[in-house]
Amino acid sequence: MSAATELATVAEAVRSCTSCPLATTRNQAVAGSGPAHARVVLIGEAPGAQEDAGGQPFVGRSGRLLLTLLAEQAGLARDEVFITNTVKCRPPGNRDPRISEIAACHGHLVDQLSALASSCELVVTVGNVATRAVLRTREGILSLRGVPRQVEGLAAPVVATIHPAAALRGGPAAVSMLTQDLATVGRLLGAKVA
Repeated sequence: MSAATELATVAEAVRSCTSCPLATTRNQAVAGSGPAHARVVLIGEAPGAQEDAGGQPFVGRSGRLLLTLLAEQAGLARDEVFITNTVKCRPPGNRDPRISEIAACHGHLVDQLSALASSCELVVTVGNVATRAVLRTREGILSLRGVPRQVEGLAAPVVATIHPAAALRGGPAAVSMLTQDLATVGRLLGAKVA
């Protein structure tokens, strides 16, 4: 089965998923988007209001910041990156996903990473929720960010960074951390950025 077919199968499973109570409060599940041959997989926390309405991940203000910096620091456009979330449905009020919700979606994320394994050179986790879920740790993002780590079951290394929403709230110092981490992504990929 091709990677594109596998990703389409996962997307269909996500759209019909009722494994947790978020299925009753969502407008739509947000499986993810991007090419089946992506070099980078970007994993966020969960869809926000705009993502829940439109069905695409990282389309709000924080997503625009993240994708702008990814282009500037790593030379990657949105259509070159597969973007998904740890949890595929919006938690009410944009609260943090619960452990049970992360667990309910984990198989979908594993299937996406498996489908992308042949092309993926780097996994980038965004924020505490995604980083803790992928790295299987309780450590916080500030101690984990910017350093490539190997994870059992993943061929590609994982680089964690702060969530762009936290960068927007945290001001220039927080934006600088996000920028530095995405510059690390660019270096690891051997990106030639103007």
